Amino acid sequence: MAAKADKITLIGGWASPFVMRVRIALNLKGISYEMLQETVGKKSELLLVSNPVYKKIPVLIHNGTPLCESMIIVEYIAETWKSVGMPILPSDLYDRAIARFWTAYVDDKLHGSIIKLRKMMKGTPEAEVEAEKMTTTLQLLEEAFWKCSLGKSFFGGDNIGCLDIAVGSYLGWIKAVEKIVGIKFLDEEKVPGLVAWSERFCGHGAVKEIMPDADKLVEFTAVLMRATAAK
Repeated sequence: MAAKADKITLIGGWASPFVMRVRIALNLKGISYEMLQETVGKKSELLLVSNPVYKKIPVLIHNGTPLCESMIIVEYIAETWKSVGMPILPSDLYDRAIARFWTAYVDDKLHGSIIKLRKMMKGTPEAEVEAEKMTTTLQLLEEAFWKCSLGKSFFGGDNIGCLDIAVGSYLGWIKAVEKIVGIKFLDEEKVPGLVAWSERFCGHGAVKEIMPDADKLVEFTAVLMRATAAK
């Protein structure tokens, strides 16, 4: 457990997949923390002071010292509280490198498609093209799941690991864009391994209470779109 003197604060937002990564890691380790929600369209003074370079969430403040970038924070949590709970990082350095590779891949391809698709309308040619890219990304992740999991429940094996956190943080948004563009991405016929994995991941005790509801994310998207149009 975290030492009694430890003060842990997370600056973030409920809809951010990157913030969710940090929350899952903290939950897996059983670490208590204070969550400070940022207001959409505004940046608090604490955020600006704590992350003066990128000025983005999440920021973890551990005993007054800020740390930025979601997977850097996840690794910090995994190493700082290594003896608490199940390990988050692979012990094998090659496996750890592979997890980092796929994390970079999903942050490039999956995140990019989600950002584009949530701005599109059902049935448009643009949505169909981007949907194909999303489908290809998920099919490659399906192959990666079988290779990394070795037939076990998670990318990390028997337990949730850093790659599960990286990919799983997008599940709420994948379901949200399914509703927005009317296309099923987590399809049992195309990616059966990922579908079964996503159900296990979302049902895990460290995840289920903080996984954002797809309908709320759709509403959140509408608010963002209106705010952008008003500028």
